[in-house]
Amino acid sequence: MRIMIESKGISKVYPDGTEALREVSFDVSEGKSCSIIGPSGCGKTTLLFIFSGILKPTSGKALIEGKEVVSPSKEVALILQDYGLFPWKTVYENVSLGLELRRYSKKERKRTVSSLLEDLGLKGFENHYPKQLSGGMQQRIGFARAMALNPRILLMDEPLSSLDALTRETLQNFLLSLWKNNGMTMLLVTHNIEEAVFLGEKIVVLSSRPGSVAEIIENHKVGDVNYRNTEGFLEKCREVRRSIEDGVT
Repeated sequence: MRIMIESKGISKVYPDGTEALREVSFDVSEGKSCSIIGPSGCGKTTLLFIFSGILKPTSGKALIEGKEVVSPSKEVALILQDYGLFPWKTVYENVSLGLELRRYSKKERKRTVSSLLEDLGLKGFENHYPKQLSGGMQQRIGFARAMALNPRILLMDEPLSSLDALTRETLQNFLLSLWKNNGMTMLLVTHNIEEAVFLGEKIVVLSSRPGSVAEIIENHKVGDVNYRNTEGFLEKCREVRRSIEDGVT
């Protein structure tokens, strides 16, 4: 199977001397999902920003389909923790923003956005502003905006961390369905062990800063919404927890 995402010895040192990452290497095959987890401050978000083209590594390479990432790509969508919504724009305007920037026609934008809003349970809220909606609905707007561009790769930086437990589980189920139905490659940064196990076929555990790969755990049972109710899920969570604890120095 073709490798879609590859980290080849990525290290990152910020101008102030902070070493965020040290020789991080792993890969994600096309259509697969991968969770990145580790202690706070281990460089998870830095790594995601490098793959998005926002940051450049100090050494090593980030590759998408074998090509070095040197700038943001149309094939890649990034969803941030704070949703990244513009408060002065309506739901419709937020979701259609990327399409507008890429000069899609009004007819094309309306068709794409309307379909996504219906699929995500946001139909009827087109003219609402983000502050009028719950956190879960705001996050779905963020997902809709990313999906409107039909990306082949979805990068997510702790997208569900600020939500209550029930909403978080609902959106985890939604992400699982989204991944299975669209066949995209998914890279998720999270600090939540259960979330990492529920959504990642491969789990990359990073050590304390500077983040390096402590362990790569395969998780082949991902894909069933009932997985979290099984003993196998609980055992995998224990395995990931032990790995994180071992990587903390």
